[in-house]
Amino acid sequence: MPATVVVGTQWGDEGKGKFTDLVAQDASMVVRYQGGHNAGHTLVVDGETFALQLIPSGILAEHVTPVIGNGVVVDPGVLIEEMDSLESRGVSTKNLRISGNSHLIFPYHQELDALYESNLGDEKIGTTKRGIGPAYADKALRIGLRVQDLLDRDGFTQKLEATMKYINSVLTQVFDHAPMDPTEIAKTYLDDYAPRIIPHIADTINLIHEELTAKKRILLEGAQATFLDLDYGTYPFVTSSNPVAGGACTGSGVGPLDIDRIIGITKAYTTRVGAGPFTAELFDDVGEHLVDVGHEYGTNTGRRRRVGWLDLVMLSYATRVNSLTELAITKLDVLDNLDVIKICVAYEFESQRYDWLPHHQSVQNQAVPIYEEFPGWKCDLSEVKNRSELPEEAENYLNFIENSLNISVDLVGVGPGRHQYFSRQQ
Repeated sequence: MPATVVVGTQWGDEGKGKFTDLVAQDASMVVRYQGGHNAGHTLVVDGETFALQLIPSGILAEHVTPVIGNGVVVDPGVLIEEMDSLESRGVSTKNLRISGNSHLIFPYHQELDALYESNLGDEKIGTTKRGIGPAYADKALRIGLRVQDLLDRDGFTQKLEATMKYINSVLTQVFDHAPMDPTEIAKTYLDDYAPRIIPHIADTINLIHEELTAKKRILLEGAQATFLDLDYGTYPFVTSSNPVAGGACTGSGVGPLDIDRIIGITKAYTTRVGAGPFTAELFDDVGEHLVDVGHEYGTNTGRRRRVGWLDLVMLSYATRVNSLTELAITKLDVLDNLDVIKICVAYEFESQRYDWLPHHQSVQNQAVPIYEEFPGWKCDLSEVKNRSELPEEAENYLNFIENSLNISVDLVGVGPGRHQYFSRQQ
């Protein structure tokens, strides 16, 4: 059986973890293919909340092998803390596998992340300062260290010392910052982290293809989302990797012909964290309502998310860029008490209508939304189990999305719990 990709279609925080966990029930392996611990995803199982950062959502299913792919950047200290937290709650991490080709995050990456952001002044990007961007930069510069380097103590030490000659020159000469000690860092990574990480290091590309050859289903899980993609997002207010479906191939070792299902996840409205354009953003009481009812605060950072109406201009772009085969909508229940619900169907700038995402960023930054309005359903959807129980107004809302994008909306989330969803195909 081929692979499935689960990808966010907005600016992240769409609820990918919940549907990844759901789809993982039919998979033998869940592979995280990019990002780092800057992206959290929350799962609610039997009333218990699990906030994951690096470990794939499939960790909660005993039959699933969770894999951190080569496209991920790994802070081993954070990973070990996450493993310990799960183990303390009765969740085994013994089957976790980590690609030896994954790149490591070091303390100097986090220091540089904060310094770069501070240096931007009023033009801050909104980085989480977790060292993600600098780690990917070192990967591109070919001076990064990988997880597999933990297997060779002497080699690790030599590579780290060579890399930190460059790093310390940047710290001291560009930022007037004190140099950092490679000996101290090497000791922490080799003595404290390596013994815990080494048992999980594997040739993940081979493991994945063994599963594919055995006709088992592989699930590829991204962090962040389409509009935070380094190439396709609202640059420079993006992440440092490729969350889009194409990134699933480069970040896991799965070829494109092995993927037959690409599920796009979207909220029933739109949110984003940090700076950057947001055409359908709300600044009124409805926006505050969505923040309060939807608990729109970052899993990792606790930052309040910006909120707005659902944006079909964005979703149309995401559908094409990712070759989506279907759409899953989360948090439909957050709209339960609204009298009027809006969907952004186009943008307008200087009297010109844009049904497709403007290619020029200046236009996108200044465009205003064009809305279609829908009556609210004014009832509680949290216990809806099948399509027949859905109010006509909610069904019309979903049908409009389907018809506008020419893509089916199957899975619909109506609450945070694992059981709070229904399939419109049943």
